[in-house]
Amino acid sequence: MSADNYQRIWQTVLLIPYGKVASYGQIADLAGLPGRARLVGKALGYAPAELAVPWYRVLRSDRSLAFPPGSPTALEQRQLLLAEGVMLKKNRVDNTALWQPDLAELLFKLQY
Repeated sequence: MSADNYQRIWQTVLLIPYGKVASYGQIADLAGLPGRARLVGKALGYAPAELAVPWYRVLRSDRSLAFPPGSPTALEQRQLLLAEGVMLKKNRVDNTALWQPDLAELLFKLQY
């Protein structure tokens, strides 16, 4: 897969506001890569630490945490989300935390 696609994904995830979440599929769509939700997960795993990509704001399409319950990464994701005020119930995020980019974000921030 091209590094350009990873870059598009990373830049899109960086736009998710503090206290908001998005799904893998939503990020793929916004990055101009429709149907490539799995690629989003792969790209997040390769994100350079210096970019500080907020990987923990990306969830499954059912708004659940992306990792097996009780795993160290799931616990880390949960703690990071709670620190931003995102409420979780049974490892699922409430609808109020979903990122819905407005027209200005779509036109001027998203590049794809």
